[in-house]
Amino acid sequence: MNERIIVVDDEREIADLLEVYLTNEGFQVETFYQGLPALSAIRQNPPALALLDVMLPDMDGFTICKKIREDFYFPVIMLTAKVEDMDKIMGLTLGADDYITKPFNPLEVVARVRTQLRRCTRYNHPDGENGGNGGSAAGAAPFQNEIDVHGLVINKDTHTCKLYDKPVTLTPIEFSILWYLASNRGRVISSEELFEQVWGEKYLDNNNTVMAHIGRLREKLKEPARNPKFIKTVWGVGYKVE
Repeated sequence: MNERIIVVDDEREIADLLEVYLTNEGFQVETFYQGLPALSAIRQNPPALALLDVMLPDMDGFTICKKIREDFYFPVIMLTAKVEDMDKIMGLTLGADDYITKPFNPLEVVARVRTQLRRCTRYNHPDGENGGNGGSAAGAAPFQNEIDVHGLVINKDTHTCKLYDKPVTLTPIEFSILWYLASNRGRVISSEELFEQVWGEKYLDNNNTVMAHIGRLREKLKEPARNPKFIKTVWGVGYKVE
């Protein structure tokens, strides 16, 4: 593997923890606790990927991301304690490829680092050292047969599902439900639409089949009942994968 990762976070425990996990996965890791030294190192020797904390003592992560995008196109993942949508939108607008909200599972970070590196390798054009993906996953053509949702990877060709690189055993119906929701990511899917698309039959009122299958899917994905990470309930409307 040997890809070089730069981690920038002024919370030393978090930075050091990420360094341990990423190193154990075979990455070369450089850790910085301030933004300016990290930016200097990036300019001297661009990494394969950067993990940037938003709140830093000398320069915020958004500014670093913006400066990176002036010259480089490697993936950037933002680490933020802020959960407001505008903060997420700002980071993505400035060229970040993904964001992770603290507190997080280090295994999720590793999985999402791998995802971004796979995308970068898959979509970069061969002309030019930095590739041609514009530095943003949004600028790349979608890979139709594999979908990654924050470390949940669903592959239609192999009919497999992995959560943080660990296999999740799904029935054909469960896989079809998850695939349909993920392939319509961001859109609310009604129970009626989901039933008719997956089962191929007309949906009848008071049909609890979809709800029961969603419940089993959440159990397999180890989703907390009150605040599921992957499959969200939009009360009175349906379900969506964000």
